[in-house]
Amino acid sequence: MTPLQKNPARRLRKGFTLLEILITIAIMALLVGVVVQNLDKFFGQGQEGAAKIFVRNSLEAPLLSYRRDLGDYPSTEEGIKALIKAPEGKSDQWKGPYIKVPGGNAPNDPWGNPYQYRYPGTHNTDSYDLFSMGRDKQPDTPDDIGNW
Repeated sequence: MTPLQKNPARRLRKGFTLLEILITIAIMALLVGVVVQNLDKFFGQGQEGAAKIFVRNSLEAPLLSYRRDLGDYPSTEEGIKALIKAPEGKSDQWKGPYIKVPGGNAPNDPWGNPYQYRYPGTHNTDSYDLFSMGRDKQPDTPDDIGNW
């Protein structure tokens, strides 16, 4: 008698049982649910990080160059657009553009809103405030991401 003939029940069982398949599907569904719930946290942190880099680093050099050429930072009314196009009455001193953006429009934050600029700043009283309104799209709220 060969080994396969000794245990005929073993020879008949060649696949997974319905219970094993259902347990596997349930575990996979649970893992997918956890991942989907946490995707917003992963992507939200990326958006906040991009906004922090922009307000703390990316515009610092262009604003300092503007200040060097014109003697002061752009006013609140002139805003970031003064780095792209010469403000009215200052074209003789202006040596820009200080930043290059597609379409000549001021850059937007990761949530699609324009970055906010104030000079003199309310947080940085001796210089400027540059900030994103954050996820709630409202200025002067706790989720604002600024250079202070």
